[in-house]
Amino acid sequence: MPVGAAVRTTTSQTMEASVITSITKSAMLSMLATEPKFSEFFIAYLLSRNSRIEDDLIDQLFNSSERRLARLLLLLANFGKEGGGEPIAVTLSQETLAEMIGTTRSRVSFFMNKFRKQGFIDYNGKIEVHRSLLDAVLRDKPQIQEDE
Repeated sequence: MPVGAAVRTTTSQTMEASVITSITKSAMLSMLATEPKFSEFFIAYLLSRNSRIEDDLIDQLFNSSERRLARLLLLLANFGKEGGGEPIAVTLSQETLAEMIGTTRSRVSFFMNKFRKQGFIDYNGKIEVHRSLLDAVLRDKPQIQEDE
């Protein structure tokens, strides 16, 4: 959205119960000017968010839908973060996963079944991601194909 635009043209969906807070532009500018800790936190958040957006764009442009699904599952399971690797806390439909990675539900179904057979995930309504998926992605094993 361009700076200063009056109308927001995007939507978002929460994956779990959330509380949304709206902060006016003047209140945000005031806090950024007067609260150094908040400014530091917010700038760190923006830099992290921009990095994630860049990673997502690169992922979409250069990786197969199978690799994008593997990456998404790892992100949702918090692999790469301290104490990561817990079961995914929310139930996501295959259709939602497909929308998140830009492919069809049938392809997600195929890949989820393939990941389960290979022991990368447990999937029976709830998704539990195993470290073996991270190892496969990091080592670029042939089980995670590059071609669609």
